[in-house]
Amino acid sequence: MRWEGLFADLEGQLVAEERRDLDSEVAERTRRERALVDLPARLAAGVGHRVAVVLDGGRLVEGELRDIGQDWLLVGAVPTETLVPVAAVAIVTGLPPAAEDPGTARRFGLGYALRALARDRATVSLELTGGAPVVGTVDVVAADHLVLAEHPEGEPRRRENVRRLLTVPLRAVRCVESRR
Repeated sequence: MRWEGLFADLEGQLVAEERRDLDSEVAERTRRERALVDLPARLAAGVGHRVAVVLDGGRLVEGELRDIGQDWLLVGAVPTETLVPVAAVAIVTGLPPAAEDPGTARRFGLGYALRALARDRATVSLELTGGAPVVGTVDVVAADHLVLAEHPEGEPRRRENVRRLLTVPLRAVRCVESRR
């Protein structure tokens, strides 16, 4: 009887030790897998979710994460949509804990998305580093900059309405807001 109790106790200790080893291995694998998850994968999982994005200048952009691209994300809230360069993102809340293959992201970059706005002649509000928002129409999107024809909001882009032409490096763009 004494031997049976001793063997049962040893068996219990062995099972507990194996369980601890397995738990430790699972935890280590989980940490390694999480270390491989990048921001685009987290953003891809968040498409369709309501998010709050804090830009590096402190501005808060809230709404549904509608789309992501190579280096941008699109946040929509009625009646505006905001195109945000990933480089301008300081914090994102509202993303699910899981990640998704970022292959679901659009392959084109910020310049391509801005060219679509230029083609549509949409009036936009650009928030730039270190400055107040500027309203106008994107005339040209080049390799590393854009040209914005600044004009009053609600007015069409006509020569008589244009206050000035601004050349803006793409790296200075914090977000681009347009009305739907």
